[in-house]
Amino acid sequence: MARNVAIGLQDFGKIISNRCFYVDKTDFIREWWESGDDVTLITRPRRFGKTLNMSMLEQFFSVEYADRGEWFQGLSIWNEEKYREMQGTYPVISLTFANVKERNYPDTKERICWLLTDLYSRNRFLRDCDWMSETERQFFDSVRSDMPETVAAMAIHKMCEFLYRYYGKKVIILLDEYDTPMQEAYVNGFWSETVGFTRSLFNAAFKTNPWLERAIMTGITRVSKESVFSDLNNLKVVTTTSNEYATSFGFTEKEVFAALDECGYSEEKEQVKRWYDGFIFGEHKDIYNPWSIINFLDTGKYGPYWANTSSNSLVGKLLREGNNKLKEQFESLLHGENIRSAIDEQIVYNRLDGNETAVWSFLLTSGYLKVLSYESYQDVMDDEKPVYELTLTNREVKIMFYNMVRDWFSCVDSDYNDFIKSLLKGDLKAMNAYMNRVALNTFSYFDTGLKPSGEEPERFYHGFVLGLIVDLQSRYMITSNRESGFGRYDVMLEPKKPAEDDAIILEFKVHDPEDEATLKDTVQEAHRQIEERQYAAQLEGRGIPRERIRSYGFAFQGKKVLIG
Repeated sequence: MARNVAIGLQDFGKIISNRCFYVDKTDFIREWWESGDDVTLITRPRRFGKTLNMSMLEQFFSVEYADRGEWFQGLSIWNEEKYREMQGTYPVISLTFANVKERNYPDTKERICWLLTDLYSRNRFLRDCDWMSETERQFFDSVRSDMPETVAAMAIHKMCEFLYRYYGKKVIILLDEYDTPMQEAYVNGFWSETVGFTRSLFNAAFKTNPWLERAIMTGITRVSKESVFSDLNNLKVVTTTSNEYATSFGFTEKEVFAALDECGYSEEKEQVKRWYDGFIFGEHKDIYNPWSIINFLDTGKYGPYWANTSSNSLVGKLLREGNNKLKEQFESLLHGENIRSAIDEQIVYNRLDGNETAVWSFLLTSGYLKVLSYESYQDVMDDEKPVYELTLTNREVKIMFYNMVRDWFSCVDSDYNDFIKSLLKGDLKAMNAYMNRVALNTFSYFDTGLKPSGEEPERFYHGFVLGLIVDLQSRYMITSNRESGFGRYDVMLEPKKPAEDDAIILEFKVHDPEDEATLKDTVQEAHRQIEERQYAAQLEGRGIPRERIRSYGFAFQGKKVLIG
């Protein structure tokens, strides 16, 4: 009989008690404990079981769950007497920053202070112990939502001391989604204040803490050591390219196929693999994201479950406002091609703007890209980083990106759709009317804000072409000829059914007042370039007659557009 599939349940005890669907990941407890590492940072994409595994760790080790050993009976960890005796024997501090998503630093600090205040409230009994001095009681009482940063930074450190003195054992610290406030700080412009605060907090909790037994932090990204972990030389970092804990987060193909058999979906294995396989952790391939698998098991329907679970605003911002090279590479990914890039797993947020390597590193860490091959450090020079061959993770991610590109034009959705229709019909007057409205409303949207939008129109061109790829991919093979030179971006639309659709050639050109008196002259120059590059000849060579090939020149001057 298939177990009940519970959506969104992240409490280990509830899942076991209610006999819900669960894939046994308790080997993670053994692997982590036997590693002997003081402080471990594990990065995985969102919705990959980080919170559930942290709940499992807390309920295995914490003295608060000393009478819940039955939850682990029948699971892998319970096979060894050593670990049966260890269950429920350690004081544990368990915190999560998953909901620290404020839009300014004062609110972020206050939210973290509330979490620390709640930690002290749950352990209020410690305040009444005979061994606590009056000074320590004053500190205990000073932990409030409005406490100064100096008190907040020491709160975890001091709680470890209090717990150690009460239980006589050092403390295990579990911090889930440690990097959520940092991502929000980067997006909303208060990075330096947040990093300064968390650095002090982490240093006191994880470095200068004699009452710490071990600690685990989880997150999506590995924030650079210089930013947050500069004082933590006892930190073991496990990323998506590491072999440690490779199968502890996410489902292996064996686990997925067993679940499909259990729930009566044995015939769906190939389609499930096409939709949701593709994640690679270390050398272990064929990892599936649990969220999508669980939702499929619950509904029996395919959809971009994982890709749509939370805001992709940061990903969209980085791609939309990225430079020309980044958009060209993104275009290749949407075509199903691979890109090559150096990768730096230490995310430096203030380098994300305009840095392709940083952006692709962020997307790889976040689960949107997968590694097909890579160079080893032995293959590169001392001052170089290994180059990785990357592609989109799976069908689910590809659909998410298609929807993201469509959303870029949501502010002019009707005009953009009407432009596409007029382009297919060859209605030049309508094309000009619609395109001018599209450009007027979206030029600055594709800009980074570093320059006036009229000075750097190429970002708009690239975004526009990405929109074409998404909306016309079913009818056309869309290729672009990325020529050097300011403002040129050529596009060829080759029909998949030449008997039904015309081929279309587009040439984008920025008006040069030194060489062209009017926008009409710029349009003519665009057509001259089309002839020089012999695009029509290329299409004719593929069997498309000359009369079924249409060419258009797009002339831009600021936010004005003329198509001819």
